[in-house]
Amino acid sequence: MRAKLNEEGLLEGVRYVASPNCDERPAGCAIDLLVIHYISLPPGEFGGADIEAFFMNRLDAPAHPFFATIAELKASAHFLIRRDGQVIQFVPCAKRAWHAGESSWKGRSRCNDFSIGIEVEGDGEVPFTAAQYRRLAAVTRMLLTRYPIAEIVGHSDIAPARKVDPGPQFDWARYRAMIEAPRRSQKGRKEPPPRRA
Repeated sequence: MRAKLNEEGLLEGVRYVASPNCDERPAGCAIDLLVIHYISLPPGEFGGADIEAFFMNRLDAPAHPFFATIAELKASAHFLIRRDGQVIQFVPCAKRAWHAGESSWKGRSRCNDFSIGIEVEGDGEVPFTAAQYRRLAAVTRMLLTRYPIAEIVGHSDIAPARKVDPGPQFDWARYRAMIEAPRRSQKGRKEPPPRRA
């Protein structure tokens, strides 16, 4: 993946669909947390247009019983990684995507203020694909070079009473190894990857 982040935090070379569900981050707020999610719409189904429709406030509520429960929600993420590894960006990283909801991390609430959210297409029941891990690791490495990200967590870590994603099928050890291996400082020594809770 040879894309790069521009000054707005848009990943060049990937599809950008501008979600209205975002706003400005608080002034002076550093982006130091990366949050991993999963999503599938309808639940357990992959590859359709409904995730994009949801993030664009265009979800067809009558099309599926589950959609009626979420159609009024305003949500987004910075990135979505499809099952085949396709990356779609919905919000520039410099802006606040509405991905975390009511959340807290190490005494700080409103995690949307200081985090980047990545949705990986999945349902918590089936394993994620090799293509997804490759793209997730590549995007993560780019984010680590741009922002002072100190930790990578799951949605369940910042909202444990509400959320379970990315769930037991997400292989944290595999992901960590893939982002750690290529990372070296300018002095040539390996840098430790951000910690995960």
